Amino acid sequence: MKIAVATSGGDSAGMNAVVRAVVRSGILKGCEMWVVREGYEGLVRGNSQAVQNEGDLINVAAQSAAMDGAAIMKDADHVPDQNLTHNLRFGDGELLKDGTAESVGGRTLKGRYIVRVGWDDVRGWYSQGGTLIGTARSASFRAREGRLAAAHNLVKEGINALIVCGGDGSLTGADIFRSEWPSLIQELRDEGTISEEQLQSHTHLRLCGLVGSIDNDMSLTDLTIGAPTAVHRISEAIDNINSTAYSHSRAFIVEVMGRDCGWLAILAGVAGGADFIFIPERPPKVNPWEDDLCAEIKKHRALGKRKTIIIVAEGAQDLDLKPIRAEYIKDVLTERLGLDTRVTTLGHTQRGGPPCAMDRILPTLQGVEAVEAILESKPGTPTYMIGIQENKITRVPLMQAVEATRNVARLIKSKDFDNALAARGSDFLGYYEAFGSVSSLFDESSKLPLELRMRIGIIHTGAPAGGMNTATRAIARYCIRQGHIPLAIHNGFRGLLDGNVNELNWLSVDAWSPRGGSELGTNRCLPSMDIGAVAAQFQAYDFHGLVIIGGFEGFQSLLQLEQGRKHYPAFHIPMTHLPATISNNVPMTEYSLGSDTSLNTLVTACDAIKQSASASRDRVFVIETQGGRCGYIATMGALATGATLVYTPEDGISLDMLRQDVKFLRTRYAFDVKGKREGRIIIRNEASSDIYSTPVLTKMFEEEGGHLFDARSASLGHTLQGGVPSPMDRVHAVRLSIKCMQFLEVHHRESVAQGHKRNNADGDTAAVITIQSSSLKWVPVQEVYRHADMKNRRGNDTWWAGIKKLAENLGAKPQFLGLHTSGFESPRPSDLTL
Repeated sequence: MKIAVATSGGDSAGMNAVVRAVVRSGILKGCEMWVVREGYEGLVRGNSQAVQNEGDLINVAAQSAAMDGAAIMKDADHVPDQNLTHNLRFGDGELLKDGTAESVGGRTLKGRYIVRVGWDDVRGWYSQGGTLIGTARSASFRAREGRLAAAHNLVKEGINALIVCGGDGSLTGADIFRSEWPSLIQELRDEGTISEEQLQSHTHLRLCGLVGSIDNDMSLTDLTIGAPTAVHRISEAIDNINSTAYSHSRAFIVEVMGRDCGWLAILAGVAGGADFIFIPERPPKVNPWEDDLCAEIKKHRALGKRKTIIIVAEGAQDLDLKPIRAEYIKDVLTERLGLDTRVTTLGHTQRGGPPCAMDRILPTLQGVEAVEAILESKPGTPTYMIGIQENKITRVPLMQAVEATRNVARLIKSKDFDNALAARGSDFLGYYEAFGSVSSLFDESSKLPLELRMRIGIIHTGAPAGGMNTATRAIARYCIRQGHIPLAIHNGFRGLLDGNVNELNWLSVDAWSPRGGSELGTNRCLPSMDIGAVAAQFQAYDFHGLVIIGGFEGFQSLLQLEQGRKHYPAFHIPMTHLPATISNNVPMTEYSLGSDTSLNTLVTACDAIKQSASASRDRVFVIETQGGRCGYIATMGALATGATLVYTPEDGISLDMLRQDVKFLRTRYAFDVKGKREGRIIIRNEASSDIYSTPVLTKMFEEEGGHLFDARSASLGHTLQGGVPSPMDRVHAVRLSIKCMQFLEVHHRESVAQGHKRNNADGDTAAVITIQSSSLKWVPVQEVYRHADMKNRRGNDTWWAGIKKLAENLGAKPQFLGLHTSGFESPRPSDLTL
């Protein structure tokens, strides 16, 4: 089968990862792979015959060069997969990647819009922003004549399947194209443009769509390709603006993209600690809204706040659907409050830059699933859209998703804002409500009755992780809103014994959201160091509830406190653990605060290291990561960075494995173009083996590389624990923290109803908040213990284990070693939980 992939509409980070994944997984499935330059416009233009002939000559030369590499390998027991070697490269990859499509060294892509590509033609694409194959708004494709030309160009090249990555307009166009396909090719046959044989072999166009949009405005998927990176760009800008806003005591109005969807504005508001947001789905509840805005900002300033940040979505409007403009808000704040106010319109900077880790991992998995959907497509099946729901890669009927998306626009236009907000999904609504909980000041009348107010202890344990401070900020502000007293315990349980406890206020935590590390201080001390003294301090500070923010030590601490209830009544209070660790090793949860930040740090470091490795042409870098005895960071990092090999504690390292890996590297380098060999990276978790350490592996690869490659090492160490928390870690921190507080409130209310008996708390009141298939679930700590591998400090089940095999296949290790000659044997992305 011949499959083409195109990107259409507005560009978004992650599109290149899609193209790379589609091309490579298609080749592994035995397909011929093609790319369409300039989106639908490229389909309409097709290839001129003269330039196509030149392209064919380039392809032949490139294939011949690849076969020279094959001739080097003479091991009869080690024959690389022939399908892979025959589709290794076709010579146009450099032209596409470098943007030199028009002419270089006599070679050109001018006049060629449907281009065959091989395995190496798309290497390194995952780290590039935008789309290397180009995109364009095509007026000609909207007309039937244009679609007729597009159909002819596909038939001419023998292509019978198309994968499109774009927004709702692009995907709607794809579905129309597929529905018209039988009549289009019949018309071509009637005109004599195609032969009867071509007609019979192209009766069905297999088509699949992926959503590339920074707006995250498509229904029936939780996340669109490019949206996470756009939030990164916005948050970086807001973090920078915060500095100058504080310095001059200014107000800044930041306008963000999003068209008719406020997702970017909401997440930027939560992650950036904004004071106010304006979105299309939920206009200010009163007109004139200016009064409410000024009243809220005045309260903030009265507390002593020196800066004001307001986020405005470009499609923001009031209750009468009148646009709310950034410049007008500036005038309101300047004239009514006398604030020195500036406007910053971020514009297309939100689209650009390297993709974040999530915009490499998800598009890769979705691209692989798109190929699976294409191969299973039949004339009667609908056009599928590949998305993600509840942390699972999904297929949904494309037009069903498009219709649900357009319904939101209709609800907004009819002023049915409550249903419009709900139609965006539970995550969208949850983030919106979370923003209100931590940004606004409420007066005494809005707080809980005195008997329901609590004294909440907040403690950090274990190693620092991105999002710890954001979570503490959210808990403190929620407490103040409800009338609770937030008590910060400094330096973990050791600090509690020393009496390092103080009350937090609304303003003191204002700047904590973008701060990495732990403002409260953290260590690995557990309550067992002196459980009796810990109980005495609980009683002395009269804690009514406790939130533990940390990793495996946090889970262990909660377990010890719950077990201590047998002897110490002070522990008969609701307690919860919010997982925060870069290792993501807390049992029964798929996500921990800090793991996304760490992955992004790893991706950035690997991009830089790979530049050095590639500049040296023939160098392998062995990169050591943290993670304890859990291989999550190494495995997901390997998928995000295109690592050649990955070593984890779960699989360990053996001598046979290393022999095989050396053979793979030698084979892989033998197939590279001489003088243009690629630098490669190998990721090794720090605890993968006590014997085969990073220095040992590096020396071994350097020795065995011979004239083909040398080796160097880099240990990222504690850099993976530091840095500015990612926007995703921040928004999850806020939402999860509020859920923790609501958990404590529910059980405290039950305790009050029972007369505050200090010896009747059951196991459900000591629980870990977990994410399981995107659902938030409270799991009693004793149940978590039953699913824990206490010796290796991780869960008994590693939900991400299949990712490692998928990453190895996308590096073609089994194929180069001749281990898989019957196709692409790898876990299906739709079978994996992320």
